[in-house]
Amino acid sequence: MRDTQATAVVETRLVHDLHRRVSTVLAEAAARPAASAAALTELRDFLVVQLETHHECEDHILWPMIEDRAPGTAEPLARLSAEHDQLDAALDALAEAPVDGTDRTALVDSAVALRDLVHTHLEHEEPVLLPALREHVSEEAWEGFVRQVRAATPDVGTHLLVGFLEQVGTPEEADIVLRDVPAPVRAALREQAQGTLDRLTGDG
Repeated sequence: MRDTQATAVVETRLVHDLHRRVSTVLAEAAARPAASAAALTELRDFLVVQLETHHECEDHILWPMIEDRAPGTAEPLARLSAEHDQLDAALDALAEAPVDGTDRTALVDSAVALRDLVHTHLEHEEPVLLPALREHVSEEAWEGFVRQVRAATPDVGTHLLVGFLEQVGTPEEADIVLRDVPAPVRAALREQAQGTLDRLTGDG
């Protein structure tokens, strides 16, 4: 599991599945009258930060790295960057949608639109990206990319990152991404994430 190519693919799949899951949960929770406005805001802000940082790091760090090592990938990667632009516009609409109040129509519409774009985009991206990671990205290059992503990601919703990674991955897969988080801290963040999710369903 810890060989380079497997790690790069596992981490990428896990993060993509997190994006699929979070965008789906937000779209469903936004339409739920009992969902806490504060919890919706937590989840919305976490998703916006995660996707914006993820796309920026792909466009400016990972794509050039792959293009240097894999001739012929420039065109499909450029198409993916164009989809990132569409996603960024959808993220702007989501970030501006009101959460407080009784009328959450704009929030629901923007969350559903983003969810659909995320799922479609990842269907386009993975057949290009995953083989490139397996075949062309070294251990050193991948670890360097991961360090840059972590440094660039604002500290927003760390508890949700832990909670959703543990939802979408096996324990072994989640351990790869969360390997630097001490077990007691991880347990506290997991509990905090569950509290947020409970308030999204009206159970908290």
